Formats: sequence, structure tokens, C-alpha cells
Amino acid sequence: MPRSSAAASSSTNLIGILPLQEAVLFPNTVIPLAVVKKPGIALVEEALREGKPIGLTVLKDREIENPGPGDIYRVGTIGIIQKMLKVPDGTLRCIVAGQQVFKIEQFVRTEPYMVASYTERPDITRDSEELVAMHRNLGGLFQKLLSYLPQAPREMEMEVQNISDPNVLTYFVASTMRLETAERQALLEERNTAKRMRKLTMLLTKELEVVELGHKIQGDIQREMEKNQREFYLRQQLRAIQEELGEVDPQQAETNELRQKIDAAKMPEDARKAADRELDRLNKVPQASPEYSVIRTYLDWLTQLPWDEETPDHIDIAHARQILDQDHYDLEKIKDRIVEYLAVGKLKKRLAGPILCFVGPPGVGKTSLGQSIARAMGRKFVRLSVGGVRDEAEIRGHRRTYIGAMPGTIIRAMRDSATLNPVMMIDEIDKVGADYRGDPQSALLEVLDPEQNKAFRDHYLDLPFDLSHVLFVCTANSLDTISPALRDRMEIIQLAGYTELEKLQIAKRYLVKKQREANGLKEMQAQISDMAIKAIIADYTREAGVRNLEREIGTIFRKVARKIAEQPRYKARIKPESLLEYLKRPRFYNEVKKRVASVGVATGMAYTPVGGDILFIETQAMPGTGKLILTGQLGDVMKESAQAAVSFLRSRSAELGLPDEYFAKHDLHIHVPAGATPKDGPSAGIALATSITSMLTGTKVDPNLAMTGEITLTGQVLPIGGLKEKVLGAKRAGISKVLLPMRNESDLEDIPKEVRDSMTFVPVEELSQVLYHALGKRIISPVELGEPNKRDTNVVPIRRNGTRRRAKTTARLPRS
Repeated sequence: MPRSSAAASSSTNLIGILPLQEAVLFPNTVIPLAVVKKPGIALVEEALREGKPIGLTVLKDREIENPGPGDIYRVGTIGIIQKMLKVPDGTLRCIVAGQQVFKIEQFVRTEPYMVASYTERPDITRDSEELVAMHRNLGGLFQKLLSYLPQAPREMEMEVQNISDPNVLTYFVASTMRLETAERQALLEERNTAKRMRKLTMLLTKELEVVELGHKIQGDIQREMEKNQREFYLRQQLRAIQEELGEVDPQQAETNELRQKIDAAKMPEDARKAADRELDRLNKVPQASPEYSVIRTYLDWLTQLPWDEETPDHIDIAHARQILDQDHYDLEKIKDRIVEYLAVGKLKKRLAGPILCFVGPPGVGKTSLGQSIARAMGRKFVRLSVGGVRDEAEIRGHRRTYIGAMPGTIIRAMRDSATLNPVMMIDEIDKVGADYRGDPQSALLEVLDPEQNKAFRDHYLDLPFDLSHVLFVCTANSLDTISPALRDRMEIIQLAGYTELEKLQIAKRYLVKKQREANGLKEMQAQISDMAIKAIIADYTREAGVRNLEREIGTIFRKVARKIAEQPRYKARIKPESLLEYLKRPRFYNEVKKRVASVGVATGMAYTPVGGDILFIETQAMPGTGKLILTGQLGDVMKESAQAAVSFLRSRSAELGLPDEYFAKHDLHIHVPAGATPKDGPSAGIALATSITSMLTGTKVDPNLAMTGEITLTGQVLPIGGLKEKVLGAKRAGISKVLLPMRNESDLEDIPKEVRDSMTFVPVEELSQVLYHALGKRIISPVELGEPNKRDTNVVPIRRNGTRRRAKTTARLPRS
């Protein structure tokens, strides 16, 4: 049954009300009060004369000067004035003891002080084990809080231990805790003992967490101060002992060690002066100072750099050629250029000259060529990947004024190589970006210039460092994003894609063996035939390099490894017909004939950073007003080529058999599929003109034919770039005949022999020749280009063993 600390009053009583600004009086507690206002003074004096209690409640807003009935809380505490002292200024000082909680029912009067009728609000307490547990927990928490407060009297702990009434305990704890006025009032108004105790426990826990955190912070600070003082005292003692024994202190020993490293580094004069100057500063700076670690780190960098350490070159031309042949199949022109470079260095006793830059699609062996060069020379190889670098400080380093400053990638690579003449490969140089932090390509100008890198100055070192002994090799997929100034400092060596025969040899010599070992197989357990490799190249990969080819071979061997793990005696002999089991269905098909089966479709040739490819150009005409619609994400140059082709064909509309107003009454729509891929460049000019002519004449284009060349308004065919890559891409797509500009005829010598032998190349000078070979008949009359060409226009001179031969021929083009 509930029990109450006092019986409820059955009759209504009157009591004078004394408003308090902040203090909340709890039952069974005592508080001192300063009564300064006239109504309160009158109330206290009358209560003392008549021996009556007073009601103490809290103001809702402590700033109110003359509070009324609506400005105070309705729940307060009945108090007995135990002692009163009158101060000379007329105010009173009282000590009031709390008795019972009451609630104001109605105000009777407000002058000279507020008087109200009230009813008592006893505590509602239900005895339970939970209440006992909360009682003990609250007492323990409060004692713990007192332990963190050294100014708190120790008697309070004893008093808390002696309180057995849960109500008395809550009032005592609430009156001594640091709480907001609203929180105190809420505790006073809560008459259920268990709920009040629970609220108070939450407030006490929160306060305890704050006090514990403050105590921890104070303890950490105190320990740090004691540690510093102790270290200082011990250091002074140690210095005194070392002086007595004639020994050197740790800072001096560290300085001596650094001086020995500086002497052993064999620095040039400028660097040695800077190192000595910084070492003298280090002696004067206390070890606890942040500047000490900055200077020490700087000296460490100076002593770790290879100022005078070089790897001796072992340049054996025959050995170098042997290593290049072991590591790379074909690439004869590139190997010859590297061997020439080494030969010149051997004769001059020093390798110096242009910076080599290998440019080509991914997977053709650019990075591995740099490794082969280092192995052939006996030098250390260091690779820097600058793809995505946008901060100039990545190249030149940060100044020492910044926190966490460090040298740039060039100096860090020199430190790691521990030699003054490594082979340093700067990979993906075409993917260096630029933003508000600077242009890293501009920072590379000094690095890659043989005339300037003798005194490369890193911002962190702020000293000249000689990079002229370094053999720099760069790689890129495309030259378009490389600045002209940086491109001028490098010798560009183009690496085109591989032919099917070259890929076959690379797979047999390198990839199959590498993947077999990577998957834990022996040669007798997994063998793959040449025809299977050719099928993988043709049906599962269509790329300039061999990365995807290596992945597909690895996929096959992983599946074989799984079967061998399940059946140890299993042996695999991979043939073309078994590829469907290992690699599923083919991913690429020869769709040229299907794509050009319609009128108005021509096959062009494209060059991309990942190798050559073909593209299909489609044209349709429809009634309209003479508009030209171009779609397929075409660039400005390609759009201008289409406009030039249309203009030329409009000028020859009579020969095409078109009515005079055909172009004025029809719209032309030219579309280049793969619309998500941007396309640009002038080399599709003759393919655009052929596609339009095919649509206008209703004649289909030869499906085995691809073409490349820029067109002019007079119908002439101008030369283009990237012929080798384009031809290899056309070969991969199944093209057997190529139309190319006459002035690109000499570029055919760069194309591998097996490709030249398997394809027909037709040089053309103007559009009438293009249309004749593409559409199989004369469409328009040839343009007079000066001296008549006496030789067959479909005969391509190709050098073989110093002689000239005739390539495969097609029908002779009649000339006017």
C-alpha cells in the first residue's frame, strides 16, 4: 500500500507566499535567503512575530521586479524561519527549513504581500525491491560524485550513508547538486518517489559523466606537466653527470651522427653549405621544439639522396639486343632505336640525348620496354605513375614552411633508387591534369629537358640536384593531351597494335607459360593449340595489345586447375572446339558484310588511343528543305568534312543523274553508329562522300572495302595520320581491301609483312577513283590534277629486300 510522509490536510489553509529568484527549497533541507524587497520583508517579519510558516515558490522568470500570481510556480515548499538577521541597509538575512510540499489553489490577496489558499502534496512511496536498489544506486553515485569534488565536506558522505528514507535522500541530493532551476522544480513537483528517484538518477549520471571528463582532462594536463618537469630535471641531471664523466649529451651525439652522414654523402658545395648551416641551427634549437624535427627531417633527406652514387653501365650491344628479343616479340624498329641509343652512349662514354616517349594503345609493352632497357644496361629501374596528378607540388615538392612538407615524386624516386643514374619511367604522362594548384606538365618541362635538368630545384630541398644522369623514358596512350612544349622535349616512338601472327607468337612465347605458372599448372597438364589461340584472338578479343588475350588464357587455365584439383589425373588439351566449354560463346563476330548490305553505308577507318578500328557511316535522304543532319557525337572537324563532301557532290549532281532541285527538296541525314562514343577528325572525308554517293545512286558499297582520307571541296584526297593502326584495326575486323591517300603510300612500309601480303591497298588521289573502287563503276568524271598518272592507280610500291614490287591489283581505273 502507498505510504505518505504526511497526512493530507482536509481543510483549506492560508499562507503567505515568498517568491524566490532561483533557489528551490526542498523538504528536510535548509537554505539561507536574502530578503531585499518590501513585500518579502513584511511577510518575514509578520511570520516571526506570529510564529507562522511561509510558502516559498520559484519565479518563472528571475528578471521580474514585482511578481504577481501569474509569475510564480504553483508548487512550492512550506518553510519555517529558524533565524533572521536585519542588515543595516534594511534588508533581511534568514535561514529557512523546508517542511512539506504544497500547491497553491487560489490567491486571496496580493498586498502588502501575496496570500494564497493551499493544499499539501504528500510524497507517494511504494515499498519495493526496485526502490531499495534505486536508493542504493543513487547513494553510490552521489558518493562517487563527491569523490571528484575535493572541496566537498567529507561529512556529506557519512550523511548520505545514514539516510534510510528514499524521500529524504532525493531531497538531500537534489539540494546539493548543480542543477538548473527548471530541473529542481520538476523534481519538487514529482510526488511519486520512484519516478523522482529515477529522474534524479539520470541527472546525477549526466553530471557525473561531465565531472569525470573534466577530471580526466585535468589529470592528463597535470601528468603532462609533471612529465615535462621530470624530463627537464632528469635531463639537467644527466647533462651534469655527463659533464663530470666527459661524455656528450644525446643531442650532441645526434648532431655528431648527422655530421658523419653529411661527410659520407659527398654533397656538392652548395648542398654541403646548406647542410652545415642547418646543422648549426639544430644545435641551437631545443629537442622539444617543433622546429627541431623539421630541421632533422630536412637533414635526413639531404643525407639520403645519392649525390655522388652511380651504377656502372654495362653496355654490351649484343647482350642488350638479346635481352630485348627475350622480353618482346617483334617491335623491330623500337628495338633498333633503343640499341642505337645505347651504342651512342657507349661511344660517348655517357648516355645523354633525347627523352624517349613510347606512345601506343594499352597492352603493347610500353612499360616493360623500360624495364628491359634498365636490365640491358645494368641500371636500377624506377617507375613513376603520373596519371591523374593535378598538383604541381607532386612534381616539385612543397616548401618547408608548410606543415608536413616533403619533396616531390622525382626526388623521392631518386632517394629510393639510391643511385644518380637510374632508368626512370614516367608512366601515363598524357593523363597529367591541371587545375588551380598548378600545371604538373609545366613542372615536367625542366625535368625532361637535358639542358635544364642538370640543376633541377625541388621546392623542399631548395637546392640544385643533377638529373642529367637519369635515363628518362615516358609512356602515353595519346599525344593529344600532351602540351606542345613538353612534346618537343621528347622523341616520340610509336607502338602500334599487334597483328594476329604477332599475338600468336607472344602468346606462345610469353603469355601461355606465364599464366600456366600463375595457376599452378605443369606443361603436361594443360596445353593449348595454335589454332585455339587464333580462335581466342579472333572471336574473344579485339584489341591492339594482348592484355585481354592474357586474361582469356588465364580464364582457361583457372578452369583447368579446378578440374585437376577435383581429378588429379585430368589433362587438358585445348582446341578451338573446346573454347565454348571454357570461355562460353564468342564475343566478337565479323559483321562488316551485314552492316554494309544496305545502300548508303560505307566503312571508314578510325584511330583511337586504344588502337585502330573501323566505323560505319550511314546516309539517308528524305523529302525536306535541303537540311544536313549529322548525328553520332561528331566533332566539329568531322562535321566540316561531311559538309565539304555534300558540297562537292552537289556540284556534280548532273553527273550523278540527279534533278537540279534534288538537294533543295531533300534533307540528308548522316549517322555514325556507336552514338555514345565521340568521334572527330578529317580522315573520314572520303568515307562520308562514298556513303552519300551510295545513297544517291542506289549502289551498294563493296563490303570487303574500308577507306580513309581527307576530302577537299574540289574532290582531292589528302593524307592522314595513324595509317598503321587503322590498317591493323581493319584487318582485325575482316577487311581485305583498303583505299588510302596517294601521299600515304610510303607509310605502308611500316605495316607488318603478313598484313601487307593478306590485304590489297589502293592509293587514290581524288574522289572519282574512290567511288570507282567502292561502288564498282565510274560514277563521276575524274578531276584534272595536272600531269596524268601513267601507272596503275591500284598498284602499291612496297619495298622488300631493297626492291619494289607490285601489290595485289584490282581493275584499272579509266582516266579521262
